[in-house]
Amino acid sequence: MAASTTTMRRIKLGSQGLEVTAQGLGCMGMSAFYGPPKSDPDMIALIHHAVGSGVTFLDTSDVYGPHTNEILLGKALKGGVRQKVELATKFGMNFADGKREIRGDPAYVRAACEASLKRLDIDCIDPLLPTSHRHSRPHRSHYLDIVVLSCEYAQIGELKKLVEEGKIKYIGLSEASASTIRRAHAVHPITAVQLEWSLWSRDVEAEIIPTCRELGIGIVAYSPLGRGFFSVGSKLVENLSKDDFRQYLPRFQPENLAHNTKLFDQVNEIAQRKGCTPSQLALAWVHHQGDDVCPIPGTTKIENFNQNIGALSVKLTPEEMVELESIASVDNVKGFFSVGSKLVENISMDDFRQYLPRFRPENLAHNTKLFDRVNEIAQRKGCTTSQLALAWVHHQGDDNTGALSVKLTPEEMAELESIASADNVKGGRYDGSMSTWENSDTPPLS
Repeated sequence: MAASTTTMRRIKLGSQGLEVTAQGLGCMGMSAFYGPPKSDPDMIALIHHAVGSGVTFLDTSDVYGPHTNEILLGKALKGGVRQKVELATKFGMNFADGKREIRGDPAYVRAACEASLKRLDIDCIDPLLPTSHRHSRPHRSHYLDIVVLSCEYAQIGELKKLVEEGKIKYIGLSEASASTIRRAHAVHPITAVQLEWSLWSRDVEAEIIPTCRELGIGIVAYSPLGRGFFSVGSKLVENLSKDDFRQYLPRFQPENLAHNTKLFDQVNEIAQRKGCTPSQLALAWVHHQGDDVCPIPGTTKIENFNQNIGALSVKLTPEEMVELESIASVDNVKGFFSVGSKLVENISMDDFRQYLPRFRPENLAHNTKLFDRVNEIAQRKGCTTSQLALAWVHHQGDDNTGALSVKLTPEEMAELESIASADNVKGGRYDGSMSTWENSDTPPLS
């Protein structure tokens, strides 16, 4: 295992003056989503150990708990610790009457920021990150030294005011599309974009990473260990508690896990050659993406934290980078399947799709019948339902790309269209709290 005595170097995150440690600490799992909340004394000790070890970039969100993770950070930052750290938080999800909604209006942005400041027990946050809608996923905003934006572009203008008032230092985005990043950056300079980037989550490399670099925006990589998979492989899934949302992730389901475990085994072989752990190797791969990237692996154990910072001493050759990337290429990771109503059964509590009208009980039974009919055609064609649905899209014109292995006759096209006609699907695509293509390109309001 690589030693964890590496002196923590610092990097410039973005071009607005923020400097952070080359590796941060994601705090979500201390309070939410990864099993029961951990004890405050243990987590405060971990945070203090991290700061004492030189890791001073801490990431939280008002949705973690909700709110309890920020309160935990507030306790940990007392006694002069706040002055030693760069703190980022997120906002964009509001809880009202037991329901979760996406909010980004100016009044909410200001209220969320001030509430985070109070919970964190500080006067100013470094980055505040609102969320957006990349790949139809809700995005959360972050507060701290950086505040991250949410889905409504009007909030950028309000965040700009909060910067001018000295309540936040920098603005960031979480899970934003390239076009959203450009529009937001035109209103106020964006310091950082937070996104999932790891050996097996690399879809951001096509457009989002180049956009950030073109605009001089720093990159904060969350889940750099593949939700913990690159630490212990399939053993992770065996030990997940019943309230750990990862048990519902497609990549950890039985039909995908055996295949993905083979990828882990190959990564582990390289790690053994390098004299490091597989988690250190996976983290080292992220670090080698550039000095504008700060991974924020999370943990609840000091020994795992020490192992993670040891990744900074792992040096990879260009040949080793290529070898790793070929193992976990985009088309070699299994975990994205269309399964009809089983999708809804396995949606985790923080998956926004549970709120979509088409997946609600009053509509799901009807729509499942549509899926069953599509599945019948897929079986006739010798393909999966997802392949059939994609083939229908490909057949709309030659300007669509992809491997067209499924050929549809005009009669089959008509049959598919009659099954899922506009008046035969129950429930809209989104509820009122979500933006759609009709307003997604609206410029941000200053």
